[in-house]
Amino acid sequence: MIDNKNLKNFEPIHASDIQQAQARISSEIAPTPLQFCPRLSQDTGFQVFLKREDLQDVRSYKIRGALFGITNLTPEQRGSGIVTASAGNHAQGVAYACRTMGIDGRIYVPEPTPKQKRDRIKVHGGDKVELIVTGANFDEAAAAAHKDAHDTGAIVIEPFDARDTVTGQGTVAAEVVSQLSAIGKSLDTIVVPVGGGGLAAGITSYLADMSPHTGIVGVEPAGAASLTAAFAAGGPVTLETVDPFVDGAAVKRVGDIPFQILAANTDRLQWATVSEGSVCTELLGLYQNEGIIAEPAGALSVAQLRELDLAPGAVVVCVISGGNNDVLRYNEIMERSLVHRGLKHYFLVNFPQEPGQLRTFLTEILGPNDDITLFEYLKRNNRETGAALVGLELGSAGDLPGLLDRMAQSRMNCQHLQPGTPEYDYLVASK
Repeated sequence: MIDNKNLKNFEPIHASDIQQAQARISSEIAPTPLQFCPRLSQDTGFQVFLKREDLQDVRSYKIRGALFGITNLTPEQRGSGIVTASAGNHAQGVAYACRTMGIDGRIYVPEPTPKQKRDRIKVHGGDKVELIVTGANFDEAAAAAHKDAHDTGAIVIEPFDARDTVTGQGTVAAEVVSQLSAIGKSLDTIVVPVGGGGLAAGITSYLADMSPHTGIVGVEPAGAASLTAAFAAGGPVTLETVDPFVDGAAVKRVGDIPFQILAANTDRLQWATVSEGSVCTELLGLYQNEGIIAEPAGALSVAQLRELDLAPGAVVVCVISGGNNDVLRYNEIMERSLVHRGLKHYFLVNFPQEPGQLRTFLTEILGPNDDITLFEYLKRNNRETGAALVGLELGSAGDLPGLLDRMAQSRMNCQHLQPGTPEYDYLVASK
């Protein structure tokens, strides 16, 4: 049950506010494409369109809210300088605005922010922006930014928990409705990634006025489900920990303003969580099939697509929220996807120290389509046995039961390491 008494007083955002924002920022950013996706449409039976916010100049929708918020500052406020905190995408929008408008800015990002995002912040901001890396997550970086603003009098440009930011993000929905109308279609459902909630709240605000029949699905990573926790608690709560992998949505606490908007629209809103492994699988699918370079948060919407219970032929839009991905992360993305799909497994194998045991493992235990991807001898326990960490990639997830049966029948002691356990994290995660 949502207790509205615990939510701050807030003036609702209407479609007219978002249309004004659209007019304000249209001189700086062009509408992003809305592309029909034949593959996902065939897979699901829906008419699936992708809203390509990864094609913004800063490769993320975040430029919308950042630009609108900064254009609303008075000359005196601009002279005081700008401070913001971000996981990386909002920072690029702020950096872009600082450079083009000649405003000094300081941008705080957490330590897990990928190098690619840090480098792009510097490029967009030039000599007008100072980048400060601090804190283990977004919330710690945000605390540092607010302290800076308190100490110096700089103006905070919030990444999601501010009316101007939410209003700017709502221009995504204004474009989607217009683009579908131009081809004679109306929007049945839109699937939106959720971190702090600003994008979902802006889209919901616009559709509530202009397309009230449209369903909205907010999708969070399982390791940072702050909106789900807020609805369970009746208001925003701070998660104890978050998994930073989906960095664009790794927020410990959904914004107060976004939550109030979403809580007022539960009749048209659904929310869901998806595993990080599922996100990786869909991210790779977008790259290999559509040539879309999405970041993990950018693939959240597609990761939920196959779980939607909609009529055949429903018009569904998935927001590809960002494309700031570091190529150095692809090994980890591949690994997480393989584990999620049941194709990658790790074992501690205690080999009898006798000639031919490795050959026996290869010929009598492994299946014909199984590959060894890791073989690391750990230590010799005694004269009879020696343990090895073995990584296997299976030809099919259905091959696992047979493999486990053959291991159980062998003389080798084989321990199947399970993701999320201490031994898995200790032995595998660091590889």
